[in-house]
Amino acid sequence: MNLSESKYNSFALVREMLETPDIIGQFDFARTASIAQKIKQTGKLFLAGEGSSRIFPAKNFIDRVRHLGVDLFVATEGSRQCMDYDLSNWAVMASSNSGQTSETIDMLAKLQKEGHQKRFAVTANPDGKIIEFTNESIVLTCGKEEAVAATKSVAEQALIYQSLLSNMTDCGDPAAAKKAETIGKDILHAEYAAPMIDALAKAGTIYWAGRNNGVAEELTLKTCEIARQKSVFLEGTFLLHGVEEIMLADDVIVLIDPFEAEWDRIKQRYVDALNMKIIAIAPKPTPFETIVIPDQPGYSSYLQLFAGWNLLVQIGVAHNINLDKPKRARKVGNEYTG
Repeated sequence: MNLSESKYNSFALVREMLETPDIIGQFDFARTASIAQKIKQTGKLFLAGEGSSRIFPAKNFIDRVRHLGVDLFVATEGSRQCMDYDLSNWAVMASSNSGQTSETIDMLAKLQKEGHQKRFAVTANPDGKIIEFTNESIVLTCGKEEAVAATKSVAEQALIYQSLLSNMTDCGDPAAAKKAETIGKDILHAEYAAPMIDALAKAGTIYWAGRNNGVAEELTLKTCEIARQKSVFLEGTFLLHGVEEIMLADDVIVLIDPFEAEWDRIKQRYVDALNMKIIAIAPKPTPFETIVIPDQPGYSSYLQLFAGWNLLVQIGVAHNINLDKPKRARKVGNEYTG
């Protein structure tokens, strides 16, 4: 996608996606230094929020913590479910792009009433109601999004979380971020083969399969909002444990960095047996039609997300729909009213 062709440049969604690599390259990791030390002292962090404000930011963070072996216990759930838990000994960080998400504000208000003193929030709205219920908040710098589907804010929320690690363990690498910025621009500007986009646009259901790091799950949600097609997230190796029973030949599977040990089984069950179309987004070629993207340590998940975004925009353009404004989905899913 690009801003030089009329089929793309009329959409705020495209502009906001294309702004995202710069947000990575210019990100200031020192922004969370104070909060990071408070969380480190607690040793336990619960990440809350709804929809895109939680899926990729929280799960990408948990994945990074485990990869790096950081001595920090991290968990995440939706805000309503958080209200069922005893979080008195946890630091709690909640994300809400709008700052007006009802479930998340209710959760923080409950903790405030209980005297909880480590309540943090990330929001794009400096006037968001969520700020009133926290001890400390961080406001995103990415600017307002006009499209309903959140994109650049999701990436910056994830960077805020990721920066906590750099302030706890000195693992931040500005050079790696700048390299990810350059690679990300190339990925977002790529134009995919027409037969690939046509198969996805005609799919009865698009199945996104991948690790539980937020990428495939976030793209599942974005498929609904952007391409307006049915989509399902298949975590880890779920693809090989019974779901083939309901797959149809006109469905398409998109694999995000698939486990190499599973390639042959996936091909046998879905390509050979069901004649299904499979597309992979991976750092090297696979037995399937593959969008090859570089593996950039610390930022590979963002690059995979970008490749998925680009796919969805091109599918939406093929449908000739308004990418910015779905018919039913709203920018704030459940707005706080007091």
